[in-house]
Amino acid sequence: MNLQPNSRQFWGPWPYQPSQPLIIAGPCSAESREQVMNVGESLKANGKVSLFRAGVWKPRTRPGSFEGIGVNALPWLVEMKEATGLPFIIEVGQPSHVEAALNAGADAVWIGARTTVNPFYMAELAEALRGSQLPVAVKNPIHADMGLWLGALERLEAAGLEHLAAVHRGFFASHSAPYRNDPMWELTFELRREAPETPIFCDPSHIAGKRNLVHHVAQIALDLGMEGLMVETHPDPDSALSDADQQVTPQGLHDILDDLRLRSEQLSLEAIADLITPERNALDQVDSQLVELMLERKHLVQALAEVKASHGASIFQMDRWFEILQKRGQQAEAIGLDKAYIEQLFQVVHKYSVEQQTKVYDQSRHPS
Repeated sequence: MNLQPNSRQFWGPWPYQPSQPLIIAGPCSAESREQVMNVGESLKANGKVSLFRAGVWKPRTRPGSFEGIGVNALPWLVEMKEATGLPFIIEVGQPSHVEAALNAGADAVWIGARTTVNPFYMAELAEALRGSQLPVAVKNPIHADMGLWLGALERLEAAGLEHLAAVHRGFFASHSAPYRNDPMWELTFELRREAPETPIFCDPSHIAGKRNLVHHVAQIALDLGMEGLMVETHPDPDSALSDADQQVTPQGLHDILDDLRLRSEQLSLEAIADLITPERNALDQVDSQLVELMLERKHLVQALAEVKASHGASIFQMDRWFEILQKRGQQAEAIGLDKAYIEQLFQVVHKYSVEQQTKVYDQSRHPS
């Protein structure tokens, strides 16, 4: 990792080193004392990991899956910390978890995606954490709802918690290939705008879903200025009791961190400003043309809707929609564009097309 100064600063007791991002690593689940100690000692020797993570309680989608060791795993983490000096962070999902974490001397906690999505849970956790001043990292909700993510942070802040961070772990999508979860990086930009003082860590393990993609996702996160990474690390990933496909070995983590490059935000904005001005100006022109084309398309859609409405035709024809996706996808591939990117773009365009046609139909039924 190229140690370049990061332009943003952490506040509070996060074990942050100004010369590099905060690296949080450890197994998806604490499975045994031997496993916890093995990983802890390896991560300490790595020298770049500042915070050990491990799941003690595992919220699973369906019953019967491994749901964590529970409170019996906490002494292993305490022992690991005493032996290596690495502070540890665990996930909490209900007030009893918070109490157990505080009693065990956890250095920080995180709140998972399945919990962030529920305001009732967040209110209970915020109250349980009140007065503790424990650092809390909040993962984004499973679905792409910025209000829920911000609301979770705001509830914690209202309870007096000052040392907050956000964790970007991607969002559920029916078409997220090649990843497990859709990164939707643009939502982290919105979080920056709404909560500019909140550091954002990236969980490349949950976004990637496959260990061979973790490095790629981690590099994108650093390129976008995120302040830290949370990487799942297991001594024998293939035998892991949860999330086996996305965990890397301690040596794999070392290789990833050693290869990552931290690009200076100031360098990119100032040193090459003159070099990129022509391209930026050209992009501005293309973007302006795109907006004008969207206006032209809107007028065509409205005219189409008026004809449909006057003849009692339905707004949506499934065959026509499939035809559009197929044509535009083939066109994209023929000229060297990513097919999935163009299909996703047209899904958004079509959504607003249907909304525009619906308005025309409503007006035809209820003229003012």
